[in-house]
Amino acid sequence: MTKNRKRWGRRGLAVAAVVATGAMLAPAANAAETAGPAGSWRDPVWSLDLAAHPLRSTEPGRNTADLRALGAMIGGAKVVGLGEATHGSHEFFALKERVFRYLVEEKGFRAFALEASWSAGMEIDDYVQTGRGDAREILKRTVAGSPWDREEFVSLIRWMRDYNRAHPARTVHFVGDDLGGPSINDAFFARITDYVKQHHPAALPRLNELYTGIRPIDDHLAYLRKPLDERKRLATKAEQALELIKGLPGVDDLDWTFQHARFVAQTARFLSVDLSDPKSLPGFQILRDQAMAQNVAWWQRRTGHKVLLSAHNTHVAYIPDNPEMYPKTQGAFLRETLGRDYLPVGFSFDRGSFLSKDIAIGGDWKRFSVPAAPPGSNEHTLDKVRFEDFYLDFRTAPPAARAWLDTARPTRTIGTLFPVDPVAISLGRSYDVVIHLHDVRQADLGR
Repeated sequence: MTKNRKRWGRRGLAVAAVVATGAMLAPAANAAETAGPAGSWRDPVWSLDLAAHPLRSTEPGRNTADLRALGAMIGGAKVVGLGEATHGSHEFFALKERVFRYLVEEKGFRAFALEASWSAGMEIDDYVQTGRGDAREILKRTVAGSPWDREEFVSLIRWMRDYNRAHPARTVHFVGDDLGGPSINDAFFARITDYVKQHHPAALPRLNELYTGIRPIDDHLAYLRKPLDERKRLATKAEQALELIKGLPGVDDLDWTFQHARFVAQTARFLSVDLSDPKSLPGFQILRDQAMAQNVAWWQRRTGHKVLLSAHNTHVAYIPDNPEMYPKTQGAFLRETLGRDYLPVGFSFDRGSFLSKDIAIGGDWKRFSVPAAPPGSNEHTLDKVRFEDFYLDFRTAPPAARAWLDTARPTRTIGTLFPVDPVAISLGRSYDVVIHLHDVRQADLGR
């Protein structure tokens, strides 16, 4: 905390008295700017200081007074996209649990959606609702090999189960919004076929015929080794199965069965990608982000739940950081669908360690680290703000801060592959809110 103590001295006791409440709302730009040294209103760091709210901890279970301003920024949003600048940093994952707890208890949120498969989400939610099984084993089985097989997510789903035990009339839910990796097992397909068997038995033989060759997808990497023509044919059959279910008369939970079948069709079509044709990859990335947005929006509208959406910064943002490879983001689709009921929050960090891989497909998660962000980057300037960890709302930031935020600069965006070069990102056009952390450490690998 040396950095904070130095900056408190420089800013003075008056500022300290205000921010100590942990609930300060963004000050009016004009009045605040007149309080600084001559010309300070042109300084982006000074303006960012005015907009920043201190974050006292990333760990769940702490006093949440410092999150009240974040709650005010979120307002009445129905879906909040909470990103991450790496797929493997403890502080990003832990803070997601802390923010979710706050949103559940203070803002009425009911669902946590993760960048994991819809089928995995169903199985994890079964545990969250019933308590059957072991949280760590269920997570390992459903998201094996993914960034989410981490102790931080074990902690999250255990808290969700404990909350539901204490609040049986108002339970929270776990949702997977992504396509079907690492697998879609027979038990998930049975959610579809058992419904048809019970309510529309005459349609069952045709449905079973359409799912032959698809059911189950035990390993999506093995599935990708099937000949391309076969994968395209199976994708068409999965879409025909979806149309079959769509045409059935509505009985009981037909809409849930339709959603399960849509997930299978989404996955089968995504897995029909031609990996030998780089020009086809952007189209499949659009398909994936669109499917992820559809699944979140479907859950929100079907249940009425407010949703905290957890994904990489790349997905929750309004605009892509690599438009050639990822032409349109999940966040862009959600804004089109939900309007201002969708709010994205990006993460930034100055230095630290994280988990990633050094090969594109397969391989093990390894620890990597980066030093302090270099001058000229977004992170370097953000780290000059007087708080070690903080968040700010771009929409209400003073003019100098908004002008700085709207300019694209080198920014770290680290996913499942490292090393990668920083990319030029405009924070102000990508997110409504950003959370900046001074340093991070690698996430805890599941035992």
